[in-house]
Amino acid sequence: MTSQQRDPGEPRPAAAPAPHGEDLAALLARLVADTPDKTPKDLATEAGVPYATLNAWMNRTRGTSRVQPDTLRALVRVLRAWGREVTPREMFAAVGRAVPGGTDQEREARLLRLFRQLPTDRQRDVLKYCETQLSISHAS
Repeated sequence: MTSQQRDPGEPRPAAAPAPHGEDLAALLARLVADTPDKTPKDLATEAGVPYATLNAWMNRTRGTSRVQPDTLRALVRVLRAWGREVTPREMFAAVGRAVPGGTDQEREARLLRLFRQLPTDRQRDVLKYCETQLSISHAS
């Protein structure tokens, strides 16, 4: 049995819903609605996400496949601070991804992103700290 090919001009959603459970738009809408004194704008501000971006995710006009893991974790952190029960696993599933573990690759990428944001003098401080930690760990 073959499936019909889609017309390339046929409109489609910005992001496919997660295979199980809610997509990001539905999850965020439900969690914000369950917090009567908070708005999506509050969530965006507290999580450090531009409101226009969060709004586009909630209206499904912008895809969610490239949302950074740190952004998803920030949303979870804020929602938990508001008293909502949500896990990183739910948030990652809502964008169709598994929760990244503590892999070396992820840690290195995060460290590099943070390092590049530092001014040069602070980068030098980080390097000195790392060298000190390395010498301590080799001495043990």
